[in-house]
Amino acid sequence: MVYRSTLMALALATVLTLTVGDVEAQDKKYPNWKGEWTTVIPRLPGQQLRFDPNKPYGKGQQAPLTEEYLKIYQANLAEQAEGGQGLFLEHASCLPAGMPTMMSAGTHEFIVTPETTYIAGSDLRRIFTDGRPWPTDVEPTYQGFSMGQWIDEHGDGVYDVLEVETRGPFKGIRTYDATGLPLHFDNDSTFKERIFLDKNNPSILHNVITVFDRALTRPWTVDKTYRRGGSKYPNWSRTSCLEGTGYVTIGKEFYLVGADGSLMPTRKGQRPPDTSYFPQAQK
Repeated sequence: MVYRSTLMALALATVLTLTVGDVEAQDKKYPNWKGEWTTVIPRLPGQQLRFDPNKPYGKGQQAPLTEEYLKIYQANLAEQAEGGQGLFLEHASCLPAGMPTMMSAGTHEFIVTPETTYIAGSDLRRIFTDGRPWPTDVEPTYQGFSMGQWIDEHGDGVYDVLEVETRGPFKGIRTYDATGLPLHFDNDSTFKERIFLDKNNPSILHNVITVFDRALTRPWTVDKTYRRGGSKYPNWSRTSCLEGTGYVTIGKEFYLVGADGSLMPTRKGQRPPDTSYFPQAQK
């Protein structure tokens, strides 16, 4: 009888401990990341879309590419010099940029819930923080699959940092910027992020991203920042990349639609698309 009472007491203590732990976890407060966050990109010569915002784009990024992918990048630059889009063709055609480019420009909204944090920008990211296991069968996407964990670094009952890991498989081809700076064509990158408010300015949000990719000789880490807007009611963009574009991709070729509706080349010596499936003009 004493033995049974002891077991019951131990079981009750275990339940109470778990319950208290759950309550403590639920009492944690989430940080105030509400509002419209605009990517901070210091003004440097050239195009502004770049992975490391503090370095010039393209070669100035000093990406630690392997010899193989440095040659691929140089061939891509040669194609762009002739008027083509190179490896940037898919995004120039308005397909989603995917990770990590989707976090490199524009405005973002962070929608925090206990189970999932959503990042709404040019595309939508879901970061699951509900403790689920990694899926074993994931369909390729541009955003990848993201899992996160909230951390209270100061022990004051408020979460300070969201740590995120994002894995593939991804849809490609993906590039860091408009110069076609490439990620590996296997589309099997991993990204680790630490997202947190600046200690001295709560209107600045940091996103320290580290890229693990087989096209790199080592992991590549940069610190992206976003500035919170002051508008109480932000006017979120409702436009699509496809609206008003004059560019058309046919196969691997990139063309321009002229004002008269005719297809125009984008580089010297570019051949027209194959029209073998259309009725041929009578001579």
